Amino acid sequence: MLRDGQCQLVLSPRPPDAADLKHKRLFEDRYQVFYDASCREAPTDRGDYLASEHVSVLYEPRRQIDLDRVLESRGIHRRIVAWVPGYAGVPALLRNSARLVTAPALLRAELLRGFAAIDPPLPCPPMPMYMIWHVRHHDDEMHSWLRQAVEASVPAALAAARPDDAVDQVGRRRNSLGLAPTRRLKNLQK
Repeated sequence: MLRDGQCQLVLSPRPPDAADLKHKRLFEDRYQVFYDASCREAPTDRGDYLASEHVSVLYEPRRQIDLDRVLESRGIHRRIVAWVPGYAGVPALLRNSARLVTAPALLRAELLRGFAAIDPPLPCPPMPMYMIWHVRHHDDEMHSWLRQAVEASVPAALAAARPDDAVDQVGRRRNSLGLAPTRRLKNLQK
């Protein structure tokens, strides 16, 4: 789409691997397990989590989210009973069911508001978010302004999505002293 001029800027968790595409890392999110607390309890351990029914995202053309690829490469298989083409389809499949979805934590602010959430009972990769554009726009003044505006909006957007936490641009939570807790940093590095 960037090459064909169908769009001029993309936000994606996957950086491009092409020389004609530029990118900048904006922030990092983490995964959480969401569920309908009116229908089930939180999974108690890894075994309970893996035995549960899961909803996941499958992008076109049949491209799994990074979490699914990482878990499968480790020999970990979840019971995925439903695939949706994007996270917008998740709430309808989660509501009034015992299913789980492991999704970006930032989705709890809007899309997955009202669902209970816990940290995954197994190590999950972090989810970086990149701003991506075609090299032909790199030196364009208006495009540069747009990229700067998007980047400048990140701290406020993260603060709004996590009102109980202050978060820096790589997704590390900060306490009242402005220090990132060691435990959280270790989890992000896994």
